[in-house]
Amino acid sequence: MNVVTWHRLGRVEYADGLELQRQFQAARRADTVTDTLLLLEHPPVLTLGRGAKGGNIIASVDRLAAEGVAVHETDRGGDVTYHGPGQLVGYPLLHLGPGRQDVRKYVRSLEEVILRTLADFGIAATRIEKWPGVWVEASRLGGPRKICALGVHLSRWYTRHGFALNVQPRLEHFELIIPCGIREAGVTSMAAELGKEVSVVEVEPRVAFHFGQVFESDVREAGQPARTICCAVTRDDDKVLLLRRVPAKGGFWQIVTGQVEDGESVAHASAREVREETGLLLLTRALDYVHAFAWGEALPPRVAREHAFGARAPLDAKVVLSPSEHDAFEWVTLEELCARVPWDGLKVAARRALDAAGSAGR
Repeated sequence: MNVVTWHRLGRVEYADGLELQRQFQAARRADTVTDTLLLLEHPPVLTLGRGAKGGNIIASVDRLAAEGVAVHETDRGGDVTYHGPGQLVGYPLLHLGPGRQDVRKYVRSLEEVILRTLADFGIAATRIEKWPGVWVEASRLGGPRKICALGVHLSRWYTRHGFALNVQPRLEHFELIIPCGIREAGVTSMAAELGKEVSVVEVEPRVAFHFGQVFESDVREAGQPARTICCAVTRDDDKVLLLRRVPAKGGFWQIVTGQVEDGESVAHASAREVREETGLLLLTRALDYVHAFAWGEALPPRVAREHAFGARAPLDAKVVLSPSEHDAFEWVTLEELCARVPWDGLKVAARRALDAAGSAGR
């Protein structure tokens, strides 16, 4: 029987999610992983599919900025859609071998996974032929409303992108767009239809179970991602410390990062990594931000769940690098950091560290 390994990732920045998909698809092509299902949540973001029309984003740039909603173009099918916390996003990274090479059947199968999952929670959902996705035809909010969007991309029968099931997102964020370009109907969520709170965590295993049933596969949950920390060290001039990895370890720029040792707390790991990588003895503070990502080019991909911290250094701080890890450092503005650092999660951590330091100083 075919095997599908599913990953429970939590929050993933949208661009980092694209990289996760790229790496897992490369690994599937190389046959170093089984078929894979990534289950995660994105921060607020509007994504534009290949058929997207710019006019279907109806909010102004200023309003999007005020709401903290980013915009990304992507190569999936479909128009504009919204992702955000409380929405379960599924990315199947599959190889559709002989006997499974039917795009319409694949999309119908994804819809069937969602229909069965919703039925588990007592929600009667359906397909509406003229519109893509999964719908509640007689929503408690009135009229037919979409509860799950689909948008896929296939290349030589290897799949990317997937579905976005509204568990308990901020429905008002959908008012920023014309979802999927459909003006005649709105959106709903599991929470809205049930009239009570529903968590993504309780929905994920049901989606994984039905994925196995529909795709006639043995579904296995992946082990926990590696535990890592990042720490953005800032100064009173609002500059952030960047470190350059030695060429043997990638040669890229980053803030302080490191793995959590067995039996170690993330708070202890953050202070230890700052000391070991910079020579600075600083108090680190949690930023209430955890994200998942993949790093390196190893196959199979290395996935981490990372806790973010911030630390404040004096203007005359003397940085002493660990030569086995880094070969250069610079104090840079947030704008410069965002231009150099390859992972969006590290950019978010740096922004939060600067905000936290500013709040503490007021």
